[in-house]
Amino acid sequence: MRTAPTILHLDMDAFFASAEQAAKPSLRGKAVVVGGLGPRGVVATASYEARVFGVHSAMPMAQARRLAPNAAYLVPRFTLYREVSEQVMGLLGALSPLVEPLSLDEAFVDLEAGAAAWDEASARLAGAKLRADIRAVTGLTGSVGLAASKMLAKIASEQAKPDGLVVIEPGTERALLGPMSVRTLPGVGPATGDHLRRAGITTVDEIAEAGEDELVRLVGKAHGHALYAMALAHDERPVVAERETKSVSVEDTYDVDIHDRMRVGLEVQRLADRCVRRLRDAGLSGRTIVLKVRRYDFSTLTRSETLRGPTDDPGVVREAAARLLEAVDTTGGVRLLGVGVSGLADYTQEDLFAQAQAQALAEAAAGESAGLEHPDEEGAEEVAAEQAPPAERRWPAGHDVRHVEYGHGWVQGSGLGRVTVRFETPYSEPGRVRTFRTDDVALELADPLPLVRGAVCDRRGG
Repeated sequence: MRTAPTILHLDMDAFFASAEQAAKPSLRGKAVVVGGLGPRGVVATASYEARVFGVHSAMPMAQARRLAPNAAYLVPRFTLYREVSEQVMGLLGALSPLVEPLSLDEAFVDLEAGAAAWDEASARLAGAKLRADIRAVTGLTGSVGLAASKMLAKIASEQAKPDGLVVIEPGTERALLGPMSVRTLPGVGPATGDHLRRAGITTVDEIAEAGEDELVRLVGKAHGHALYAMALAHDERPVVAERETKSVSVEDTYDVDIHDRMRVGLEVQRLADRCVRRLRDAGLSGRTIVLKVRRYDFSTLTRSETLRGPTDDPGVVREAAARLLEAVDTTGGVRLLGVGVSGLADYTQEDLFAQAQAQALAEAAAGESAGLEHPDEEGAEEVAAEQAPPAERRWPAGHDVRHVEYGHGWVQGSGLGRVTVRFETPYSEPGRVRTFRTDDVALELADPLPLVRGAVCDRRGG
């Protein structure tokens, strides 16, 4: 293990909720909960003000509402979170070529590899500068842990929360780890923790005292060896630069089980299109199409089909997903659907494009002949389409909007044909609230604004 605390772990503080507070002046200092707002929604992030009431991530949203009924409940805005994450990862990349992102808001950095630190003093200086730079660029705070290994750096950042910096000096690791819960160690989840507890092992010191042979007997060879080494503060895992994406997928959980087979099919087609958009945004294509179906009884089925070559064509992905769905029984109801593409590459197979195009042409030709043979039916369909009322626009709570007269704002809530908007920006005072009809043509969804005013100039090269 290293002799200097040059492994840095960054964890942004309550990232989604903090980003929402930075974007919405009226929510600063108040309880904010971000996640799925439907009956089956779960909490993605809770602000520290909401955590006082016992709200935490992965909690059912219904339970969170009971604990903190007056909190602001918002739908995630991943476009904003990704933009902020890219800014933060850019700052980390300036420190070292070895940055290992774990999520949008968390990463390891090898400071030694970037010559950004070589001893405790330089590491502490690098960590302090990083925290200041993050605040200046994003307006948010992050907690930094510094140690001689990844495991200890992550423990240090947990101790630093919120908005702090903790350095674990080499030589003090065993004394620090000893009284901590076994759950502190990587890879010890609820099941392993319960198994160890039943054997009388609840602290890291007790893991070390049990000995390697006993741990192997309790949890298996690979896990036992690793646990014993970590209990002795031995962690040789290197910081690994960002791994190549292995798959791209999207999924939706539904508030009410879907029983209608046609609706299930339409949802799968919609998810396929979303998945392809992500593929194309990343400049990727893939060979294997994957369908995920979670049924009413929580049983989850996964089906896949591998094509002759990689594709990013929506027609091909939709067609494959539809074929996979044919083999799945959905009569009892569906609570989750997902479509993914794996076997990724940075090129496409042209014959697959031709296949999709031929299919589309065949469908178009079939539609035209049907129209010629049954002109009355075609006319009736046109009349029905003209008479059908337009679908009501959705206004997710917390998302950005723009009004032609009042400017930029965000959705506080909607229902019964009305949408309530608070008009404010990250750089303004708390704004006024106004209510509109959901079909008001003067109101439209908008892109998020940068959290720091200077970021606007940065994007324009100013």
